[in-house]
Amino acid sequence: MAFETREEKNLSAIAPALLRWYGRNARTLPWRVGPKDLKSGAAPDPYHVWLSEIMLQQTTVATVVTRYGEFLERWPNVVVMAATPLDDILGAWAGLGYYARARNLHKCAVVVASDHGGEFPDREEALRALPGIGDYTAAAIAAIAFNQRAVVVDGNIERVVSRIIAIETPLPAAKPIIKQYTNYIWPKARSGDFAQGLMDLGAGVCRPKAPSCSSCPISSHCDAYARGEPGRFPVKAPKKPKPIRTGVVFALRNRKGEILFERRPDKGLLGGMLGLPGTDWLVEQGRAGPGAGDAFTKTTWKKTGSITHIFTHFHLTLEVYVGVAPKGFRRSSNQQWIAPAKARLPTVMKKAVELVVEKSKR
Repeated sequence: MAFETREEKNLSAIAPALLRWYGRNARTLPWRVGPKDLKSGAAPDPYHVWLSEIMLQQTTVATVVTRYGEFLERWPNVVVMAATPLDDILGAWAGLGYYARARNLHKCAVVVASDHGGEFPDREEALRALPGIGDYTAAAIAAIAFNQRAVVVDGNIERVVSRIIAIETPLPAAKPIIKQYTNYIWPKARSGDFAQGLMDLGAGVCRPKAPSCSSCPISSHCDAYARGEPGRFPVKAPKKPKPIRTGVVFALRNRKGEILFERRPDKGLLGGMLGLPGTDWLVEQGRAGPGAGDAFTKTTWKKTGSITHIFTHFHLTLEVYVGVAPKGFRRSSNQQWIAPAKARLPTVMKKAVELVVEKSKR
């Protein structure tokens, strides 16, 4: 293998050094079986590993730590989750973002319960065949839950390895190169500990900004550190500006103070989640108000303000209108009246409802 940096470097020494460090510094996480417990005979629960990995996708550890216990209490195993209506899981998922994960969580639970007897397969290939499990998640479950030699590359590991090798190729083009070098340094034994050790190193020591190289157990093997410029890696391609989208949502209230919510289509952004009825989110179409196409044409609408939200690929501004349900109003089959405090909503809709509630108090 031809390295982009010093070929004489002994990269095989990285795994032993990292594993020793992890043995002393492993983070305590509710889904993790640490190295000391493993030595005592404890074993990871594949269901716990799978659940945590799905929840952690595009979400911070701090957020998942506060929510993971709720999920585990309601659904202690995959069979119980499989028997749960999807709407319950979608409601519990509110605020975690990337809502396709919640739908795939349920789909995967159903497949594991029905096709695998409630037991997760222990090989990457079989795991990848399950709904919602891609290359990274399959490798993470295989390594952490089953201690298979599976090369795991998340954002933290990507950063650590790109600095060790000082990879000049910008992301995302560098991803295959990073995977190649990660495979080279990956040990044959203790795969789960090594994966979690690299994750912990990236989260607490080899941070995106101001890395603590003096505390790093593998800094002597790091090209970026040797160059005195660890913060320059990983090299990233220039970001394209996010487009701006606009839209309108309508908060229809009844005499009880409840608001009319509707279930969004299963496919698409916020699929299957509850939200306020509204217009499409269009790119730079200017301000849109309730008009002839509005489903509630008999309602007098009053603009109460606007909210903004940042999604991964665009910025959104929603104008929020409030009205009172006219006499004889009938909701459609995908709509329901819910008290604002009891609605389990995605963050963008929660912002809109909070605005309505706040303005109603004035």
